[in-house]
Amino acid sequence: METLDAYDIAILEQLQADGRLTNAELAQRVGLSAAPCWRRVRALEEAGFILGYRAEIDRNKLGLGVLAFVRLDTAQISSSAMRQLEETIRAQPEIISCHYISGSGTFELQVVSTNLETFSRFARDVIMHLPNVKDMHTSFSLGQIKATGALPLAHLQQKKRPPR
Repeated sequence: METLDAYDIAILEQLQADGRLTNAELAQRVGLSAAPCWRRVRALEEAGFILGYRAEIDRNKLGLGVLAFVRLDTAQISSSAMRQLEETIRAQPEIISCHYISGSGTFELQVVSTNLETFSRFARDVIMHLPNVKDMHTSFSLGQIKATGALPLAHLQQKKRPPR
């Protein structure tokens, strides 16, 4: 599967909006019968367009009121040092996102914590002791304006949408 048609795009839009749709509901929303819809979903999964399904959870309701953005500078850029740092980052559940970045710094982390004291302890005891970390710079979220995992798909709309 190299190209997406209007039905595939509609399936992705609907599943991004509600990953709990039954196949029958999804098929009805995109204008397909159940069997072809199911085959398309499976093909999208096998081709790697759909990576998984998960619940969106309110971190504040779980007591994780602190969201920190941590920029790390590394001491070395060797492949073995970077691999070791990446593996250690992946193993920390408090680090919910990590990206290689351009500009100053090497990595940008998103870290959640219950409060500033526990974040401070995590930063001192874990982040600053990650292998190959030379320096860190932290900013804190003061409020969330938008946080959606849904990707924009309008640029894929080269064909007409399926009838609804």
